Amino acid sequence: MKTVVITGSARGFGFEMLKLFRKKNFNVVLCDISEKSLDESFEKLKEIDGKGKILSFKVDITKLEDVKKLISITIKDTGSIDIWINNAGVNQPNMPIWELDNSDIERLIDIDLKGTIMCSNLIMKEMIKQGSGQIYNVEGHGSNNALITGLSLYGTTKRAITYFTEALAHEAKEKNTNVLVGKITPGIMITNFINTSLGDGEKIELDEKTKKIYNILGDYPEDIAKYVVKRVIKNKKNNVKIAWLTNRRAMWRFMTVKFNKRDFFNGDKHE
Repeated sequence: MKTVVITGSARGFGFEMLKLFRKKNFNVVLCDISEKSLDESFEKLKEIDGKGKILSFKVDITKLEDVKKLISITIKDTGSIDIWINNAGVNQPNMPIWELDNSDIERLIDIDLKGTIMCSNLIMKEMIKQGSGQIYNVEGHGSNNALITGLSLYGTTKRAITYFTEALAHEAKEKNTNVLVGKITPGIMITNFINTSLGDGEKIELDEKTKKIYNILGDYPEDIAKYVVKRVIKNKKNNVKIAWLTNRRAMWRFMTVKFNKRDFFNGDKHE
């Protein structure tokens, strides 16, 4: 039975993916910094029919020992880690770079960039030992060089994640590791992430222009997760890009906006 670990998986996109892996009889590993969210999500996962184990860890992905413990216990309990998805991240306060406090800059870079790099470094070593595995990093705004005021630092980390993932995939192939590395590009997801900053619940007030774009291009995480998980399970290629919001899909959304009006902020409800 295969095992999947998803960082930042007690909520949002990470949790929606984990639910689907549970239904596919994977051993699933919850990993998040919020103990309350972990407890709630653990109970929800138990309600889903699945033959695999459910493990839960309170983990700060910026702390080496936390991640080492997560990997060690998971391998001891399940025998291997077959899929690892670096999903954990925090949003930037909606302000230009010069208005950010240095502590905010450090926190965002530590979580969104350094955390992904450190997790990849540690799990890569274990997957090389076991002779197989898949690592996926989640892209975001900035990965395609788009520019939005108030997301400059977040975009910088995601642009770096894109290069890092491609470089890791290249090295994995060159060194004949038998480990597959890829990118997940979910696009704009309508979750609490878009209107809270730095993972602590601080409210972000979105302007009307941003809301308009989100209403056109956004989707709920469970819809994107169905598309992504199916392709992760089937994937046999290195350096793959699993993209939900493709250029073609985005163009279609803009072309049909008059006939397909959506309002995630005032009208459409999400249970």
